[in-house]
Amino acid sequence: MESIVILGGGEAGFTIARTLQTTLRGKAKITLVDQRSHMVYQPFLAEVASGSIEPRHIEVPYHRHLRNCEIVCAKVEGISAAKHEVYLVNLDGVAWTLPYDRLVVTLGAVTKTFPTPGIADYAIGLKSVEEAVHIRNKIIMNFNRASSMYRDNPNRKRLLTFVVVGGGFSGMECFAEMRSLATQLLRDYPAIDDSELEFHLVEASDHIMPEIPRARSERVIAELECRGAHVHLSTFVNSAEGGVVKTSDGSEYPTELIVWTAGSLANPVLKNSDLPLDGRGRLRCRRDLRVEGDDGIVPDVWGAGDCCNVPDASGDGLPDGTCAPTAQHAMRQAKLLCANLSAALDGRRLYEYYHANAGMVAGLGAGLGVFTNGSKSHGANGLLAWIAHRGYHGLALPTVERKARVYGDWLRSGIFGTDTATTSEFAHPRAFFTRYAARPAPKPADAAATHDDKEPEQKSA
Repeated sequence: MESIVILGGGEAGFTIARTLQTTLRGKAKITLVDQRSHMVYQPFLAEVASGSIEPRHIEVPYHRHLRNCEIVCAKVEGISAAKHEVYLVNLDGVAWTLPYDRLVVTLGAVTKTFPTPGIADYAIGLKSVEEAVHIRNKIIMNFNRASSMYRDNPNRKRLLTFVVVGGGFSGMECFAEMRSLATQLLRDYPAIDDSELEFHLVEASDHIMPEIPRARSERVIAELECRGAHVHLSTFVNSAEGGVVKTSDGSEYPTELIVWTAGSLANPVLKNSDLPLDGRGRLRCRRDLRVEGDDGIVPDVWGAGDCCNVPDASGDGLPDGTCAPTAQHAMRQAKLLCANLSAALDGRRLYEYYHANAGMVAGLGAGLGVFTNGSKSHGANGLLAWIAHRGYHGLALPTVERKARVYGDWLRSGIFGTDTATTSEFAHPRAFFTRYAARPAPKPADAAATHDDKEPEQKSA
């Protein structure tokens, strides 16, 4: 049988594997390669950061839902299209080579940063569940610590100041959900006043969420300002050394939580390949999703999702005419790739990717959202947009059982409020055990050596 290897199990990769395991069953062996054992539905990361959704419920386990695929948990180190080989390193550090007949590249994107002093040491992104959980735990733990301090303690102000960098959809959703969580926490911490909280979002351009009309984005800013969250436009972060965010307008914000969402970058591992890339490191693809270089089509290699340069025939894409790195495009490219790959195996004609933007929707905390249709002629702010956000992404979340879990989370949060229990201790699961665990007594030789080492100190004393 044909060997089809899929690199990356994000939204595009998971959708492709799930479809091909059914449509090509008996015709091809499907192998999915990913470092993790599950797919993460990233549009819900902001709600994980606020505690509205249980972290595990946006993770879709491969082994449960891809029973007719081979799952390889490994890191991709390189690709050789000339040799039809992929170079991998598994979780134990063992390297090996995986051959393929046809290759599908859906490696996604990583957080894009700049060499700003302090960002690499003090900031955190929002591309994984672990990052979202850390943000939630950090806010709750900061409330715990600040509530036991006097109001004039400078560390209290630092603990209650939170900074987000980047005003795109993910940045704005995270920023608003963080503020929503803080509002919930104020009910449980009477020692902390709302006036003590500082939420700052720093955006380099002169508007937020460029995909929606400026009037609607300005209304979002006004609504956030009413909730005590401040948006700083046309402002850059010059430094974050020591956890002190210094901006281009001369302001300084000492904080213990900096969330960086200022852009994304195609997975850098693509540079360790002989595949054709554009100036931004993205895989160059045709409209039928085959990979194409200056010398023509690269045999047997396909691509989809955020790591790819796919022409946007609708004319509503990025300034360079390519598709924006959104979940909307990733899901639809994945479906077309499956159809074209099956057609290629059967010798049938291929179809070109075309998708007119259906609109954009964002959740901005409990009861607040923003929506605009594809032509940007109609939209909504507030409760209706928030309902549309949850409705759209709730339906887009893969598998019925994951949908049920997330809807259950929303129902419980609506009845009982946000769960504010912290899981910060999970990062060190053996700490409590080792603190009280009995250890063998030191051997006589060790005890004598210890006594001799301490003797000079005792004499001098």
